Formats: sequence, structure tokens, C-alpha cells
Amino acid sequence: MNITECINFLLTTSQHKVFNIVKERLSEFDVTPVQYGVLQCIWQFDIDSPNEVANFLDIENSTISGILERMEKKDLIIREIDVNDRRFIKIKLTDKSKALEEPINIAAEEVNEKILSMFTKEEERDLKKYLRRICTL
Repeated sequence: MNITECINFLLTTSQHKVFNIVKERLSEFDVTPVQYGVLQCIWQFDIDSPNEVANFLDIENSTISGILERMEKKDLIIREIDVNDRRFIKIKLTDKSKALEEPINIAAEEVNEKILSMFTKEEERDLKKYLRRICTL
């Protein structure tokens, strides 16, 4: 098979290009794309469990702790022991991350518009539909 026909190559290359655009756009906020994903889990869905965040973002539980540690060092989150069950940790937003919600969401929307501007509205709808289908594998 020609590599340019391989779905893995196409998805990986596309994702890498989008990732780099997002990374560049979020750099002014000192937030990485994966940290943006964590913040969105909290901002949008009130997910406060590291395990739930990891499951939502489809990343390893062992990976999420390092991400959260770096976010804590940047004063984006606080990890607290759950008062109801000391075996669990809850993620809390800081004032800094609360203040970043609107400007970061604007930046993310700008990136989406930039990337999707190469498609018609019908193509955009279809692309998202197909990507969501792949996400269900």
C-alpha cells in the first residue's frame, strides 16, 4: 500500500499539523494542547476527577498525573484530596485558569475557523461526522 493511502498516515499527519497550529496559538497563554483539553473537561463538563479526564481525552491514567503536575506548577489547577473519600483526588481551577477560559476559547475557535475554512459547510459537516465515527472504534 502506498503510504499516502494509509488511513493512519493521513490521520497522524493531519493531526500533527492541527496540533502544531493549536500549540502555536495557545503558546501566548502558556497552555499546551493537552492542557487545553484538560481545562475544557473542567470548564465545559465540570469533570474534576483525573481518571474521568483521562478517559474523556483517551489518555493513559499514568500520563494524566504528569500533565496535572505541570498544570499545577503553572498555577492552572490545584489537586485536592477528596474530603468524602481520601483515596481520590479532585481537580480544582485556579483564578488564573478561570480568567483564561474566555480568551482560550476564542483562540480555539479561531483555530477551528482557520482549519475548517478550506472546506465547504457540507464538507465540514461530513469531516466531523467521519472523525466522530472513527472515535467510536
